[in-house]
Amino acid sequence: MDLGLKDRVYVVTGATRGLGHASARELVADGAKVIVTGRDEKTVAEAATALGPNAHGVAVDNADPSAPASLIAAARERFGGFDGILISVGGPAPGFVADNTDEQWQAAFDSVFLGAVRLARAAAAELGEGGVIGFVLSGSVHEPIAGLTISNGLRPGLAGFAKSLSDELGPRGIRVVGVLPARIDTDRVRELDGYSADPEATRAANEARIPLRRYGRPEEFGRTAAFLLSPAASYLTGIMVPVDGGARNGF
Repeated sequence: MDLGLKDRVYVVTGATRGLGHASARELVADGAKVIVTGRDEKTVAEAATALGPNAHGVAVDNADPSAPASLIAAARERFGGFDGILISVGGPAPGFVADNTDEQWQAAFDSVFLGAVRLARAAAAELGEGGVIGFVLSGSVHEPIAGLTISNGLRPGLAGFAKSLSDELGPRGIRVVGVLPARIDTDRVRELDGYSADPEATRAANEARIPLRRYGRPEEFGRTAAFLLSPAASYLTGIMVPVDGGARNGF
């Protein structure tokens, strides 16, 4: 199936590793050109090199108010266009309500929430018909995850923002979508499992609750994100798509 991605230009934030990198890899594999971002110049350069000549790295922090304009400018200067953005950030600090500090909440709000809002607003101002804004969120949009209180607090609000944005941008032919990972086998998820006394037993227990009985692979998430960003998904907007092996207790 031709997704129509050839020579389309996307910005993918948080793309040096994990789900952002997996998504950028699948976009490039289908012919897109991608600006990949992260906070560390060295890892950004390495990630872009690994993706090949149709990727270019820019080191920025999503929380920096100047980041949106610089990323869109980089897309236009490097690849001659701007067709969409996938907004992905690292997960906020884990912890329960009594554990997380004001400083952790503020840092997460600036990066996970306000940074994403700024990126989306800037993209909305620059995109034309056929453009797309994607958010990498979390299964916590629908169901809180124990021990991830900050994520539980911020991700649903960002999903609400995305839905509002889809209503506003729909008349201009611009789509807005969200992708909701659950237990995808990334460094982040392995780190979370590692906080338990027995990481292997924790993973086995998590897998037992997933109907497909395994963690997802990063490329499975990346392919879903690439499809949703592509012209092949041209009539999908305002939706939150779980990539969770059936783990969500709803439909």
